Amino acid sequence: MTAPRKLVIAIDGPAGSGKSTIAARLAKKLGYTNLESGAMYRALALKAMEQPVSLEDAEALREMAENSVMQLDPSGEGNRVLLDGRDVTQRIREADVTAAASRVSAHPQVRQVLVGRQRQLGADGGVVMEGRDIGTAVFPNADVKVFLDADASVRAERRTLQNGPPSAEEAKRVQAEIAARDERDRTRKASPLAPAADAVILDTTRKSIDEVVAEVEGIVKRVAGE
Repeated sequence: MTAPRKLVIAIDGPAGSGKSTIAARLAKKLGYTNLESGAMYRALALKAMEQPVSLEDAEALREMAENSVMQLDPSGEGNRVLLDGRDVTQRIREADVTAAASRVSAHPQVRQVLVGRQRQLGADGGVVMEGRDIGTAVFPNADVKVFLDADASVRAERRTLQNGPPSAEEAKRVQAEIAARDERDRTRKASPLAPAADAVILDTTRKSIDEVVAEVEGIVKRVAGE
């Protein structure tokens, strides 16, 4: 009896759509590796901030990307992210790094380097990779493509609740950040945020995490059955 084919599963979507959580849970259920592309851009942004290197200097950022070692080590709660051997898992989730990562990822030169690495990591299949251009640029031939979306207000609320009940000022700040991130991601010249033509689009606005995981798992099973 032959072993089932290991699929490449691409999950894309804007900030706060739930793709990181869904990808991590789906990968765990399937016994797949969860490849979080955004963690690479966040790690590079953090390194640029620490050097410091201008977030607008595309060539310097490209060179830094080529000379950086980024590891994604799966754990029960998602990925542990190592940058040049240092654990930066928590630091890259903070607001300043999130904002910087959006600017770093807009440079085509940087994306070329990191997309190449992402393709290497997923070349043998058995991966759930999430990001903003996985189904369109990184793995255009992925076996399964899902694009998660949700109302901007709901996505902003999810982000603020990650750190406990927010103040009115904090909620307003996060809403503004989500709007700015959406604008940058959807209008950037290099791989703008958009669903692949053959992606299944799921609106997660009124759905629980378990409901979305079940829907995506159903899509995967249908493809695997084919």
